[in-house]
Amino acid sequence: MDLTPVAFEPARSYEEALRRAAEICGVQLEYWDIWGRRHEATPQVVRAILESLGIAAGSLEELNRALEERWWGYWSSAVDPVVVLDEGGPWQVDIRVPALVENGRVRVRILEATGRVHEWVQALGELETIQLVQARGRLFEAKRLLLPKLEIGYHRLEISMEAPGVGEITARTELIVGPEQAYLPPDLAAGKRYAGLTVPLYALRSHRNWGVGDFTDLQKLVDWAVDRAGCQFIGLNPLHAIFNRRPFNTSPYLPASVFYRNFIYIDVDRVEDWIHSRWAVRLRFSDGFSRLLEELRAQPFVEYERVARVKRAFLKLAFRAFLRHWRENTPRAREFRAYIQAEGERLDRFAVFCALEEWHHRRNPEIWVWQQWPAEYHDPASPAVEEFARRHWRSVLFHKYVQWQLEQQLRAVQDYARARGMTLGLFHDLALTVDRCGADFWAYRHLFAEGCRVGAPPDDFSPKGQDWSFPPPSAEALRRDAYRYVRDSIRRCCQSGGILRIDHVMRFFRLFWIPDGCDPNHGTYVHYPYGELLRVVALESVLHRVVIVGEDLGTVEPWIRQQLAEARILGYRVFYFERDEQGRYRRPDEYPVSALVSSTTHDLPTLAGFWQARDIQARRQASLFPNEELYHRAVKERERDKQAILDALDREGLLPNWVPRSAAELPELTGDLHNAIVGFLARTPCLLLNLNQEDLTKETEQQNLPGTTAEYPNWMRKMRYTIEELESSPEVEDFLRMWRRWLAETGRLPVAQAPQARS
Repeated sequence: MDLTPVAFEPARSYEEALRRAAEICGVQLEYWDIWGRRHEATPQVVRAILESLGIAAGSLEELNRALEERWWGYWSSAVDPVVVLDEGGPWQVDIRVPALVENGRVRVRILEATGRVHEWVQALGELETIQLVQARGRLFEAKRLLLPKLEIGYHRLEISMEAPGVGEITARTELIVGPEQAYLPPDLAAGKRYAGLTVPLYALRSHRNWGVGDFTDLQKLVDWAVDRAGCQFIGLNPLHAIFNRRPFNTSPYLPASVFYRNFIYIDVDRVEDWIHSRWAVRLRFSDGFSRLLEELRAQPFVEYERVARVKRAFLKLAFRAFLRHWRENTPRAREFRAYIQAEGERLDRFAVFCALEEWHHRRNPEIWVWQQWPAEYHDPASPAVEEFARRHWRSVLFHKYVQWQLEQQLRAVQDYARARGMTLGLFHDLALTVDRCGADFWAYRHLFAEGCRVGAPPDDFSPKGQDWSFPPPSAEALRRDAYRYVRDSIRRCCQSGGILRIDHVMRFFRLFWIPDGCDPNHGTYVHYPYGELLRVVALESVLHRVVIVGEDLGTVEPWIRQQLAEARILGYRVFYFERDEQGRYRRPDEYPVSALVSSTTHDLPTLAGFWQARDIQARRQASLFPNEELYHRAVKERERDKQAILDALDREGLLPNWVPRSAAELPELTGDLHNAIVGFLARTPCLLLNLNQEDLTKETEQQNLPGTTAEYPNWMRKMRYTIEELESSPEVEDFLRMWRRWLAETGRLPVAQAPQARS
């Protein structure tokens, strides 16, 4: 091994320095789009991205200074802020020491997640030297420290080194030991296949809810899904906390927080403190309150603001009743205190943010976002914020109380689903990022790069590209945080479900960054340490026994899908997109086993809507087509797509003789055609089959129309039937006969399910 000391060499030109800085920060200097065209990132784009990461890039001198500071910062720190190891080894950590301590000793202490401690002392001269480096006139050595084999989990490594004339050098790091693969239940790993339905929780209708689906509705849906539909899971929209304000703040994929949930899903009538309060008794006999609930239930779309206002008011009454327990420190209060302690700083910051937002808006109704607050409240650790939290402790405690109730009700539904025989139960969804005006960005904005937004390059779906308008996370900041933000967001969704869908799973590999002031044509990809991130995902999956599904739609390079498959993260296959190079729909047996196959997604047309081109008409009405020529081209392409679907179904022998083989003769999705498509999906070898609830009753309108806000009722549309009507609808009964037949024929229907009385 060559141990000639290596020194920092300044770049000789601006272009060279820019290229070196881009390589260090993972900024891709070129990329290939979905059509195979090569795109180069301009120097202006690269500079803007580097500066958003805190690297001054205005001149050669600035860049060289920044590069040298990074060189020094790395070598003058004894160990990385986080070390991620594979459970299969090798069991080693590289440490960096000044050459003068060669004759010294290193004391090592490892505190395992279980509480077990390993301690030993070793002469530094016994450690293998793997590199020598000069930094600012000093000589450093990289040495290899061998570790004992550790169980999977989150551990802490502490080292202290001492040598004559140098003094003591101490350092600590997070030591993450992750499994090679995510969790799969033994039956799925053995090839068993399951099926389920995805239903936006807000869309559930019932005769008893308060105008939006809640956890009691979800529990009743579990009964129907088990008894009538043979489902092994129920997929949900992300349940993250949002602002509940139309039209900009109702998307579950742009949450205020990924750690906490939207309180509108609470069934207030099941909150213990509400049940026993005097206000609940009065309201049960109030005609005005009954009329209000009937009105909210009758609306075809969710009235977010009104529902939130009503539920917040009555949750505050329940909380007022709970304060007696708090003052008297009853067992119920002690249970709440234990929840608060377990949640720690995450809950503190979220609750303080909610209280601050409420307080500022009440004082000035024109204040809607935290950026409008006085500057002293912009820092969650500022004295002003601490003083506010102290003075308004009841308001802060209220928001913690609401999350406690949410957690209790959601976990109860998952427990109920498993008890009723659902192997997997609830299928949660983790949004890609957070609203820049929300609680998480306020509390943790040091983890994000300001000055850029995340989006997607142009593709078939969006010829102009996509600008998602949220700040990208910084890979370096995530590592300094030991991936706590990542692992906690995954853990939150895993605690009350059996499957987790990770929206845009390519986030762990790369994201498309667009500098402020640019459009998506002038962005580029920035890479992330995917090997470490996938280990964290797999670890949370195994610890909580949750199946991971990675939404890998859009521009995805083959090597990314290979890495996901090796990590046993299931892929995501949507019927509309599965075609070969000639544009023909793939046969069912050409689908991968390690995947979830779905009829559609929330951003795509329903099966009936696709057949009637309702999505194209909606895009036209929302002025998303720059000209009529593109609209007519989309209509013609849809006719070709429909014909290609018919051809694929015909090849599989799924169409009865009386069904026309020409798409022109089938203006609507008939029952036979619906049956054939469901059968096609059920025949795939994919481990999981998912049908969106809109395709259960052949709805024509999709939940979200990308690129719109007020132009389309996004995230508001309720189900056609109430939960009670699902039991008696002839249309639903026809679907269930067809659905169960296909599940039985393809081995997806459970042989037996746990007999248990309904509650």
